Amino acid sequence: MRNLPSIPFERESPLDVPVAYRDLRVKEGIAKVRTLTGDEVWLVTGYEDARRLFADPRLGRSHPEPDKAARLSGSVLIGGPQGDVATEKAQHDRMRKLLTPSFSARRMKALSGHVGSLVDERLDHLATLTPPVDLHAELSFPLPVLVICQLLGVPFEDREYFGGVSARMSDIFDTEGSQAARDELGAYMAGLIERKRREPAEDVLSDLAGQLDDDGTIARLAGGLLFAGHETTVNRIDYGVLLLLANPGQLDLLKADPGLAPGAVEEILRMAVPGLHGLPRYAHEDIGIGGRTIRRGEAVVITTGAANRDEQIYADPDGFDILRPQTDPHLSFGYGPRFCIGASLARVELEAVFGRLFQRFPGLRTTVPVEELPRNDNRIAGGFAALPVTW
Repeated sequence: MRNLPSIPFERESPLDVPVAYRDLRVKEGIAKVRTLTGDEVWLVTGYEDARRLFADPRLGRSHPEPDKAARLSGSVLIGGPQGDVATEKAQHDRMRKLLTPSFSARRMKALSGHVGSLVDERLDHLATLTPPVDLHAELSFPLPVLVICQLLGVPFEDREYFGGVSARMSDIFDTEGSQAARDELGAYMAGLIERKRREPAEDVLSDLAGQLDDDGTIARLAGGLLFAGHETTVNRIDYGVLLLLANPGQLDLLKADPGLAPGAVEEILRMAVPGLHGLPRYAHEDIGIGGRTIRRGEAVVITTGAANRDEQIYADPDGFDILRPQTDPHLSFGYGPRFCIGASLARVELEAVFGRLFQRFPGLRTTVPVEELPRNDNRIAGGFAALPVTW
């Protein structure tokens, strides 16, 4: 077995990206590394390389020979190959066509007033509590869950149930348990979709209920939407609070002018790296890039957190600057054909939070050091299990 660097690299602080990613990028560009499962993959940490490969039609989530595919982790979500080479593109195009209208920027912008009201309600609730308070439990988790539940048509009272299923589904070590949780969430969503067929409403599940589905694809898609629609935004709220508190000069700018919230959100999205798992792709044919040849069937892992701090693209890449010019958009939502359809929704939620939170609680601060916060290190999305604060 070749002696290769093993990912993910260790980091000193959850707010940092390990310098080893930058060192490897500077030294080798696209480099061979070993994953948690012991497999060899190509690691992509450069901004331009990541953009090019995100958009390359020769890379996919599926593998020509799935049983031989290198794996990134034990996760059933993004730990290894998904789908079939012959049908991946058609299936992906169909799903995007189906879902894009529900998540359009115009439709999400129309939601902004409602989302703002929901944030105000959570902050009103927060004000009734005696600190220290777990901001994760009282704001970061319930807000995105409430929004995605209303949008999809999922009962909010089921949040603890599907939150638990999501946690099990995202485990990077327990493949069997992860698969069982995915099946369980799919069955739960299938039941909701069947109910929507009988009693349609103005929500995404009712839209999906009208689609032909012989193999559970729609239910799995809906489960993926529910998972992605809350898990990643929860983490960005937590990380945004911590990044602002770690940069008091930037926080003072936002307190003085909450109209700076959109720029603050983009910098939070660029800088926040709750997890270092990366996104696996598989070469459907040979690809030449950066003086390397990625052979058919080989795995590529795109690490957007490292690419978002590429010193060739961003001045002072590790500096948090809410006034940073948006000339080179971050890659946190991906790029090209697989750009995240939920990007506009996430921005609406985050702008509502960061345009209000520190206005309402200007003295907000954490009660323990960042390094001592409990982390979800066994989950693909990473993040924190709690965020105790006072004000």
